[in-house]
Amino acid sequence: MMNSQALPRFRAPLLTVMSVLSLLAAAPAAQAHVSLEWPAAFAASAYKASFQVGHGCSGSPTREVTVEIPPGVRGVKPMPRPGWSLAIERAPLPRPETSHGRTVTDEVSRVTWTANTPQDMLQDAHYGEFVLRATLPAQEGALYWPVRQACVQGRYDWVQVPGPGKDAKGLSAPAPRLDLMPASGGGHVH
Repeated sequence: MMNSQALPRFRAPLLTVMSVLSLLAAAPAAQAHVSLEWPAAFAASAYKASFQVGHGCSGSPTREVTVEIPPGVRGVKPMPRPGWSLAIERAPLPRPETSHGRTVTDEVSRVTWTANTPQDMLQDAHYGEFVLRATLPAQEGALYWPVRQACVQGRYDWVQVPGPGKDAKGLSAPAPRLDLMPASGGGHVH
């Protein structure tokens, strides 16, 4: 049995967990768009971004998926997919940063997965995930991840971002959104 003095110690973590769960419950369902498995995370934390692709292009299989890395996201490491090639593009940082005692002058700006053969393509009737790991920016708020889905015939560019004070309702091709909550104060992340 817990004594009453131990309750305050658990109150803050419990409220944080409840906040995350309420954000997840309020997140729109993964309709026909590319979506993130976990649409909320703590700012300045490590995050596994799993982009869920639920269909091809009007019946045509998906042959390539490209994720644009939002500003401030660092240390991107994509997960390989069997039968798919990985291409990683880098871009210079506005100013050098220090990470683990070394100077960093560029960062991953785009990750592309491309099916190696027609048999490896993601068929329209199937579901697939494209995963990367990264450290999120320290600033709380909405973070959008533009995704481009190329099919044998056609493509979807999931790149639309709502204007200030607007939501994604009414957008035909919204970019996956990640809600960054205030940092948990957990310290060093990888």
